[in-house]
Amino acid sequence: MRSQKYSLSQISLQQSLTPRTPMRSAIPRPDASEYAPYYGTYIAAAAATLEKSGQLDIRDLLLGQCDELETIVRDISEESANNTYAPGKWSLKESIVHMCDAERVFAYRALRIARGDQTPLASFEQNDFVPVSRANTRALADIFAEFRAVRAASLALLNSFDNDAIDRVGTASDRLVSTRALCWIIAGHATHHLGITRDRYVPALTA
Repeated sequence: MRSQKYSLSQISLQQSLTPRTPMRSAIPRPDASEYAPYYGTYIAAAAATLEKSGQLDIRDLLLGQCDELETIVRDISEESANNTYAPGKWSLKESIVHMCDAERVFAYRALRIARGDQTPLASFEQNDFVPVSRANTRALADIFAEFRAVRAASLALLNSFDNDAIDRVGTASDRLVSTRALCWIIAGHATHHLGITRDRYVPALTA
């Protein structure tokens, strides 16, 4: 039953990217005025990865990140995925669940702002979310399936935005942010964590 659910998640991810209507053009990189400075690292990471890969659209980067994550961690056992790469850090499973949680928050902000909602949106404390997620009680395959489902939903949402929606600006965590910036932040946040997974978790958990 679990493998069937996982297969359906993969199919929905592919379908979420095409066709791209009504927003057919690429989502351009946001200006620095469209997001808080601390998101600059994520934006830069996404831009660098796009340039290196030769991809033109941030949605292409988003589409490939699920497979990339699973490729990176393929040699990590279920038991090892409950461990951290250093004292005081999250386990690998907690880190991936955090990626899911953060993406949901960013996508929700993008939805509200794209729809013209000017209500200031609250911040969230990631360090409060992780301990109660009970990520280490779950199977790694289930967490991968969740990440794919979240990403499919994000892509479907992004593909629904027209140019006006992409350009809209709202407030989150007491800072101005555009829908466009949130699209890039979703990709850049995942890029950031993929790098940590590759450079820190894999060496520590496969040694």
